[in-house]
Amino acid sequence: MTNHLRPTGKTMQAAILDVHGGAFRIGEVSLPEPGPDEVRVRIAASGVNPLDIKIHLGQAAHARHPLPAILGLDLAGTIDAIGDRVTRFRLGDQVYGMTGGVGGIQGSLAEYAVVDADLLAIKPVNLTMREAAALPLVAITAWEGLVDRMAVKAGETVLVQGGAGGVGHVAIQIARARGAKVFATGSTGSRAAIKALGASFIDRDEPVSDYVARLTDGIGFDRVYDTAGGPALDASFEAVRRFGHVASCLGWGSHALAPLSFKGASYSGVFTLMPLLSGVGRRHHGAILSAVTGLVEAGKLLPTLDPRRFTLSTACDAHRVLKSAKGQGKVVVDVENM
Repeated sequence: MTNHLRPTGKTMQAAILDVHGGAFRIGEVSLPEPGPDEVRVRIAASGVNPLDIKIHLGQAAHARHPLPAILGLDLAGTIDAIGDRVTRFRLGDQVYGMTGGVGGIQGSLAEYAVVDADLLAIKPVNLTMREAAALPLVAITAWEGLVDRMAVKAGETVLVQGGAGGVGHVAIQIARARGAKVFATGSTGSRAAIKALGASFIDRDEPVSDYVARLTDGIGFDRVYDTAGGPALDASFEAVRRFGHVASCLGWGSHALAPLSFKGASYSGVFTLMPLLSGVGRRHHGAILSAVTGLVEAGKLLPTLDPRRFTLSTACDAHRVLKSAKGQGKVVVDVENM
């Protein structure tokens, strides 16, 4: 489903991708008007995710974005125009959301975007625009796995595979906010970051049977959220307890289900892009972000940002930092001066 882009006769600047894997071109494009159920957002910041990199390279078969294209899944900004049927927002509201950059929908590497109002929520008052732009995709993905699929509750043990990553560091905080006892795997270099988030650190190279015996008396974890995929998902099937639940946002490839089946355990997949691509369930994404705003404002959730600053003209550098795997938190592009 694409935006109804009605030109205004005015223009805006955007970072435009003409060739997969190529450099962004800064160009002038038409400034759109919102349709009846849409708002126009003056974008302050655009979050960069691993999926943005895959779309840039043309490697995400499930997330095709016809070229030339404006990329960028996440945004934070201020509403400056409202469609006739929108009642939840007012002019000047500061909002955030995962709103485009896939499936032919304009992304956030531009000065403005017209977006479906259902995808948005009011930005947490205690976050900067940069911090808010870092949250939508990872927070929605973490929430869908932990809350929508596994219904994590107080007193349960939760294992997060890849606890220092974008989704992982948010998943730890959401699980803890729901009263769970949280454990997380990671590299030795991520130990301090994972412990600072309040989770018990597990070296990802430690055999699963060893840490299950050491930390759960061999019973296994009530809930396991895999954010890493591949071998980590196989490890999750081994680490979950009898009648437990595993969820994954990277459940690609082939995996043996026998370790899961022999325990009577459940598996759920998380496909965060579905509402954007299909148009179904968009209001739920806005509702998730409203709940996330509550957690942030209560001091229970905070994104970790890479300190480096990027602009539309240096968006390629932001992508390179993320591809290098040397980032120190979520990478964000500044779209307007802050």
